[in-house]
Amino acid sequence: MDRRELLDRAAHSPEERLLLSRVWDKCEQCRTRNIPTATGFLSPAEQAAAQGFLVLLGVGPDDTEAQADKLADKIVGLRVFEDENEKMNLNLEQVGGSLLVVSQFTLYADTSSRRPGFSGAAKPDLAIPLYERFMAHCRERGFDVQHGEFGADMQVYSQNDGPVTILFDTEE
Repeated sequence: MDRRELLDRAAHSPEERLLLSRVWDKCEQCRTRNIPTATGFLSPAEQAAAQGFLVLLGVGPDDTEAQADKLADKIVGLRVFEDENEKMNLNLEQVGGSLLVVSQFTLYADTSSRRPGFSGAAKPDLAIPLYERFMAHCRERGFDVQHGEFGADMQVYSQNDGPVTILFDTEE
């Protein structure tokens, strides 16, 4: 299944959605487009410390706190970081990684026409508490969690680390 088919399938599913990218450098900029996001090259030690996940989190109208917790547990335990044999065997805790979580209602885009609709996403009165619950659960597990401002027009910079971008939903 190609990326377009995955995104189209996701646009018609009723569950919480999360798009995760394994990254080694991440920086969130809210409403400030002229601040540099990186200063020079990172040393290998700095690269290791900068490993983590960029999480684009979409919340649907039928999502629950239990689903948010389950999704958080699932991604922090995901073994997608390489070990000494260059095999994806390490999870976020094992690499000392962190998370940058960005609310992303556009994961609920209805792409059946040329102009996407977003009525499938949860309204802010439901989405904000679940977004915050997801981040709190990750923090309770001991992870450093950074985030943007819910609903803000943000510019997000990330340096992808290999071919790891995974679409999650709470039905899988």
